[in-house]
Amino acid sequence: MEKDEVLLNDFPTQGVELICVLVVSDYQHGLSFYRHVLGATVIHELASTLCELHFAGSQILLVAPSDRHVATDPSPAAHMGVIGELSIQVPDCLAAYHLLRSRGAEFLTPPFEGREKTQAFFLDPDGRLIEIWQARGM
Repeated sequence: MEKDEVLLNDFPTQGVELICVLVVSDYQHGLSFYRHVLGATVIHELASTLCELHFAGSQILLVAPSDRHVATDPSPAAHMGVIGELSIQVPDCLAAYHLLRSRGAEFLTPPFEGREKTQAFFLDPDGRLIEIWQARGM
């Protein structure tokens, strides 16, 4: 594609939203973690199988594994582990670390300074890596 070519339908456009879909092995435990540790709020829940959460201007959709194994309609459980990491930028990494620890997050590392950011890591109940980070010196 030529640099001078004008795209008629630029992406992303106004009205586009990001939704992160996470399959959880234990629905109630996962929901409790995302609500009480990360502070996400419930937008809509469907009978302990699906929950739409609001978090930091985006949405997280928690999905319980399905017992259905239909070749033409694969269940979300078939995609377990597709999302390997969540990265959350915070204004103060140390303050976020202390707050999340007080809510039950078990960190793999305390905050440490890299070349461009301060960061710390913990896991969700299904073992997905969650990073909190703060930009430095920019």
